[in-house]
Amino acid sequence: MNKKLVPLVMLLFSSAVFALDFGSGRYGSLSDIYSPDENAGLTAFPVLNVPMGGRAEGMATAFTAVADDLSFIEWNPASSSMLSFTEFGFFHNNWIADTKVETLVFASRKQNLGYGAAAKWLYTPFSEYNMYGNRVSKGYYSEVVATLNLSYNFLPGYYFSGVSLGANLKGAFRFMPDYSDADDMGNNEGSKISGSGMSQSAAMGMVDLGALTRFDFLKPYTARERNTSVALVIRNLGPPSKGEPLPTALVAGISYKPLRPLTLAFDYTLPFNMQGYELSEKPYWAAGINLNVTDFFSMRTGLMARYGAYRITLGSGVNLGKIKLDLNYSLDLLTQFTPLNRVSLGISFNFGDQGRGALRDEVDAIYLEGLDAYTLGRYDVARAKWEEALSIDPGFDPAKEGIALINDSRALDQRINEMQNLEF
Repeated sequence: MNKKLVPLVMLLFSSAVFALDFGSGRYGSLSDIYSPDENAGLTAFPVLNVPMGGRAEGMATAFTAVADDLSFIEWNPASSSMLSFTEFGFFHNNWIADTKVETLVFASRKQNLGYGAAAKWLYTPFSEYNMYGNRVSKGYYSEVVATLNLSYNFLPGYYFSGVSLGANLKGAFRFMPDYSDADDMGNNEGSKISGSGMSQSAAMGMVDLGALTRFDFLKPYTARERNTSVALVIRNLGPPSKGEPLPTALVAGISYKPLRPLTLAFDYTLPFNMQGYELSEKPYWAAGINLNVTDFFSMRTGLMARYGAYRITLGSGVNLGKIKLDLNYSLDLLTQFTPLNRVSLGISFNFGDQGRGALRDEVDAIYLEGLDAYTLGRYDVARAKWEEALSIDPGFDPAKEGIALINDSRALDQRINEMQNLEF
């Protein structure tokens, strides 16, 4: 790692750790900057607001424009057509008290077409006791989200990664156990109402729509990967169910790599309540940093600031080639009024790039053969090599430029010959 990065990394992580004060008033002094959002908590399905984990959570969910691992499926559906590998992963998130969130994700792509699927399950024990202290109801309150993803990358090339458009089709289900006939004071004789849980259960359908593009901007290093990404996403767009709106939001994101191992990201979120814009939560933002310390180890941190609350995250990732591990720690005031310390864990399996890397290397090698021929004046051989490269990868712009250069050179030679043969 570049030695100049060490002081920067130490400063970022020491600042974040300094903010993690578990008992003092320092936590409150920061949150006092904002007053509580009176519209917070009006939407249904909290599972849609709980990050599943992965690199996204380690960067405080400032991931809309980054979107380069399996957790993309929650933050930008357009990203699957730009993923490097086919992956399958499992994520576990300890949320509040005994509440857990489990997620399974699969994603792959074929050329410019990306696709994926995910299942996410939030569950917490549900127990009810009567006025005599006897248990009358038990089970689990749970929410399940099933997601199907599809995206396509338009106009990709050698210098420009294209514009990817994608969508998630999601179904959310809420299951409530049957409960007793308690009065307004909470007193009951222990009579459980059959079917009462079903009356509080619900199902909702929704879509996520996303756009993503990547390009080079003020890039001080040499690499084929783009160093800048911008994205726009609408999440959880759908009608209310049983009078409860979804947590719909419009999100704009940007990420930038000033150095090859360092990623900076920023998201701005505008929530809107489909039952009335005046009921919408106030806008909020998230910022995240990821640093690849080595080829196999990375660190990340982030801050999300919502009206009246905030979240600080620290995380790390270990990439063993075929297996990747992600561990994140969050200090959270978004979900309750006292500091919540929680940990998420993710493990994903890499099934390769479907031969795209080998094909890219083959195209590079053929192009270099053509370039060697061109420098020796063997234009016909150079043209044949570059046409061969384009037959494999029609978007390989350097080969197009080489052929255009040969055409221009021959046109110039022909013009010179014509001028030399003019009769005065």
